[in-house]
Amino acid sequence: MPRKGENIYKRKDGRWEGRYIKGRKDGKAHYGAVYARNYRDVKKKLDDAKKNLNQKSDRTLAGSMAELGNHWLESVSGTLKVSSVNKYDDLLRCYILPKFGEIEFSEITNQNVIDFASSLLSSGGAKQQGLAPSTVAEIMSAMNSIRVYALKRDLTVSFSPECVNIKQEQKEIRVFSAEEQANLLTYLQENMDPIALGIVVCFFTGIRIGELCALTWDDFSLTDGKMQVHKTMQRIRVDGLKERKTAVQIFAPKSVCSIRTIPLPKAILGLLKKYHTPGAFLLTCEQDRFVEPRTMQNRFKRILASCDISDANFHAIRHTFATRCIELGFDVKSLSEILGHASVSITMNRYVHPTMALKSKNMNRLSGLFTVR
Repeated sequence: MPRKGENIYKRKDGRWEGRYIKGRKDGKAHYGAVYARNYRDVKKKLDDAKKNLNQKSDRTLAGSMAELGNHWLESVSGTLKVSSVNKYDDLLRCYILPKFGEIEFSEITNQNVIDFASSLLSSGGAKQQGLAPSTVAEIMSAMNSIRVYALKRDLTVSFSPECVNIKQEQKEIRVFSAEEQANLLTYLQENMDPIALGIVVCFFTGIRIGELCALTWDDFSLTDGKMQVHKTMQRIRVDGLKERKTAVQIFAPKSVCSIRTIPLPKAILGLLKKYHTPGAFLLTCEQDRFVEPRTMQNRFKRILASCDISDANFHAIRHTFATRCIELGFDVKSLSEILGHASVSITMNRYVHPTMALKSKNMNRLSGLFTVR
């Protein structure tokens, strides 16, 4: 398993190998590699190789979307997680380059971009059934990043993705009712194991599924009643490896704010102490075996079915946690920090979903202002 969220691996011969994108041809990435006896040295070699490649790219920038887009992705790959690089690579390869790849970048107009976005929405995708507005928005965002990259290098740009207004429908947020949550917690207590324990921890801390899967017992301080969140787990595509197409990686969370210490409710401390296994993963109580997010998601859905609770993604636990906290009178700043958000507005807009009962309770507070005569 890689030590970091990069293409760095320890080989069977004991050496460390770092891989990086040297270039692209016909939409396919071509990789270079550096080697060293330890992680620190191979990381330095990899950073130097990427830096030299970026400097060379800036000196040899050409004018087509394909050339400029590939140069842009190579320039940012050293600062992004592998999963983000993979996402942008897919957006380029599957959507942007097939449409604009051979066209001179300076000749792409606002009307071209408007027509492109319209076609993606109406007939994009493998089945030509149209892409989701959120996907089209991501494609436009990638095009804008390439545009900014070109402007910083004094290249001629004739379009702006801001000319496209993509309306995204607000998805219905799944929050477990108080009754559903009580039934689920009862089932988990009656069928307690490391997986059930992990779900309980999420209901009382609101951590993300990747953060849960990466948790080890060394992240807990049960005497102080605290838990540290400083890593996450994700399965990502790993290009350039012949023996596998994807790999599970553990790396730092999505933002600095996601690195946090969470106080644990006293109600679950006794349960945690029963399973405490130093050095092991929380979800397996074993040092060399983990449960990846996709597997955890499937197990959670099976538990919901066993409880006769309608289907929901694991992330619904996080929404439920935030909603219950607001109902119990948490101050929003504390809740925001517990969830690992950069600002209170993110917490309020994305994760706080007042129930009808709470709305009714708040509205009834107005009754004191009116007396029937």
